[in-house]
This record gives sequence, C-alpha cells and structure tokens, in this order.
Amino acid sequence: MRIFNTLTRSKQELETIVSGHVKMYACGPTVYNYFHVGNARPFIVFDTLRRYLEYRGYEVEFCQNFTDIDDKMIASALSEHSSVKEIADRYIAEYYIDADKLHVLRPTYQPRATETMREIIEMISTLVNKGYAYEMDDGVYFDVAKFERYGRLSHYNLDELRDGASDRVLKGEERQRASDFALWKKKKPGEPFWESPWGEGRPGWHIECSAMNKKYLGDTIDIHCGGQDLIFPHHENEIAQSEAANDAPFAKYWMHNGFVNVNNEKMSKSTGNFFTVRDITKLYSYDVIRFFVISSHYRMPINFSEDLLLSAKASFERITNAVQNLRFVAASKDRLSQASDEEKNRAFVAEIDTAKSAFLCAMDDDLNTADAVTAIFELVRASNLASTSADISANSLTRAADMIAELSGVLGLPVEDSSEEDKVPSEVLHLLENRTKAKSDKDFALADALRSQVESLGYQIKDTPSGPLVTRI
Repeated sequence: MRIFNTLTRSKQELETIVSGHVKMYACGPTVYNYFHVGNARPFIVFDTLRRYLEYRGYEVEFCQNFTDIDDKMIASALSEHSSVKEIADRYIAEYYIDADKLHVLRPTYQPRATETMREIIEMISTLVNKGYAYEMDDGVYFDVAKFERYGRLSHYNLDELRDGASDRVLKGEERQRASDFALWKKKKPGEPFWESPWGEGRPGWHIECSAMNKKYLGDTIDIHCGGQDLIFPHHENEIAQSEAANDAPFAKYWMHNGFVNVNNEKMSKSTGNFFTVRDITKLYSYDVIRFFVISSHYRMPINFSEDLLLSAKASFERITNAVQNLRFVAASKDRLSQASDEEKNRAFVAEIDTAKSAFLCAMDDDLNTADAVTAIFELVRASNLASTSADISANSLTRAADMIAELSGVLGLPVEDSSEEDKVPSEVLHLLENRTKAKSDKDFALADALRSQVESLGYQIKDTPSGPLVTRI
C-alpha cells in the first residue's frame, strides 16, 4: 500500500516498524458539543483506513483521544453553568451515539486528556530538564528555537513563523518569543486545575496528544492522522515536543484529510457554518452520511450540500437494492432448480474477481475510496444484468452479493440489515402470496388492489423474471 505522507509530500510504500503491525494515532474530538460533518470526516476516513489495514491482514493498534480540558471546554462549561467534567461526560456519551451509528469502530485505546495528567506532567518536566522549555509567571512554554527541525511537517520557515506568530498569541499569555507555545497554563480564577511542579494549572492542548500517544503507543508510531487544519500548529508542535522529550522519531507517516466546505468555506463551529451529524440524520441516514464522506478521495475538499446528500442516498440505495435483488433471484433459482450456462457463469465470476482487484488497487493507492466505490458500482452493474439472465446460476449470483457486501463492509457500509425490524412483515408476505395467486388466476383487478394494500403498509413490489421483489418504499 502507498500512502501520501505529508512529511515528505509524496506517496510512499507503507513499511511498518514491526512487520504486520500498525501503530496508528488520530486526533479525536474536543468534547464540548455534538460533532459536525467536518469533524465526522476524519473519524470516518481513518476508521476506513483501519478497517482496510485489518482486511489486508495487519494487526492495528489504534488510539484516538478525547480532548476534555482546554479553553473551549472551559468556555462551554461557563456558558452552560456546568463543570468541565459534566460537559465532557455528556458529549462523550453523545459522540458514541453518533460514531457507533456511523459504524466507526471503537479504537483500541480512547483516552481522555484528564486521565493522562501524570504522563503529561512527566513529559513537560523532561522538556524543562533538557532545556527545551521554560517557566514564566503564567505557565510553561516550549522554546521553538531550541528544536532545529521545527517546521519540517508544515514546511514553514521559522523566521516566517516568528513574523506572523503575534497574531496567534492568546490574550494574556506571556512567552519569550511569539512562536513559542504553552505546555502548562497556570490556574486562573474559576478554572479547573491539577497540581504540578509549576503550581496549580492545566496542560496546553498540544502536549496532551503527545503524552497520550506515548502512553498507549510508545515513542515512535507508524501513522499519525488528522484533519488538514491540524498540520500547523498542532501536529508541528506534537513533533517538536515528542522528539525533544523522547529522543526518537515521532511518526513515520502523516495523513491529513481535506476540509468539508459550505459555500467554499471550511465548515467550522467558530464561524457558525456547520451542520451537526445529529441534525442531518433527521433527513438522511447515518449510512448516507458515511457514503457521502467516502465517495470522495480523503485528501480532496468536499462541498456539503443537500444535492450531494440526495445523490449519496440514491447511490447507496442502488448498492443495497442490488444485493437484495441478487439474494432474491438466487433464492428463486434455487427453488426452481434452474439450469445455467457454464461459460457465461465463468465470465460473470471473472467480472466479480475483476471488481475486487480494482477495489484493492484503488485502496492500495493512498486509500482512494472514490475509485473503490466505482469498482463496487461496476460489480453492481454487472450483477444487475446477470440477475436478469436465466443462464447465471444461483451460486454465482450469491457470490456476487457476498462480494458487494464484503467490499462495502471494508468501507464501513453495511448493505444488508438482518435485524428483525427490517424484515418484511408476515402481513405483507401474506398479501404478496394472495397477489401472486390472483395474477395466476388472471384476476388483475384484485392483484392491483393487493399491490395497493402492500404500498399502504410502506412496501413496494417489483416484478422480476424470477418473481416479485418486495422492498421498503
């Protein structure tokens, strides 16, 4: 597999530190609100990466954190007249509701920053003792000038960073140079705090991820993931403080997803142009949202619009309907014990194998889910055609259905739901049986009336060469 490494700005072969084993870290949510589609994109993209690596036989250790203490958390707690912990507990619970329904697998480790305070303080102490950090009246800061490799991820020049850094300094913060960043913030009135060698306070945002990464995955990991907006300063700062503290490379590969835009502007809570996943699911399913995200290459920006969601809904239904139809026709052929043409079956099986090869080729090329989806649709097209042929066997149709379900599953898209509530109710099946008899008796008026009754119950009938197919409206 080749992945685009932000560090080298090129596609590179994935060569893991330990053969067959991947250590992977992704920056998780700051839990002060429901997450929006822009937040959902990295959750879905890097869950898909994890799924694909496991599908290809890798053992994946995946860590994704919760940022449960920072300025936004404190501001949210103050505005809601609550505590930071109460805000965190509430929105972590809400995160899991949305993430689980988006079929985002639970990470191997999902720590909270507040549960990693000992490791955070130890790392800051190491940086101070090694001369990479200094204490001021309001906190402890990392001395960017002491780390010679600073800027190699973002490819910024340190002098340029110094020129523009004054715009990024938070009001009331002290530091020797504007480009330095906070490791520890001393307590202000009304803020939560922890004891430390520098007095009561709380960690800066960047050090939290470095400490959690080290605690759960070690000094050096294979892949570090996150949104494009985190390249600078967050990930640049993670590299500096981690490598300075640990005397070891931090991550071999860096993967960053593009933005989700609204009217060509990045979706963001700070600008107010965002749509939470929870709100969108009032109109579209979680599966449609996931399909919308993985239908584009992860590094490309995507525009959020109702038209694109409608298109995603129609496309996803095309896949699910194809699988349902294949299962139905295969079952009908089994019941009728229909003969098949061996040569035509070999040709169709070859199309199934070709689709899988195209899927793997796309995913191996920098997780190109857009082309992987195209490969699935090529199989859907071939399968829909095959399902109308009397020469294709039930086994071949079942094999096609299994392959569509398998490849879609790698993308985290369940195309079949075996839950009891989604099965066709017995009342509908009874009406269908009576309609089939009415058609056999050439009582077409009764057959039409029975079709209308089925539709009134929320189902529709599609007559196929192998018999009637019932689906939800």
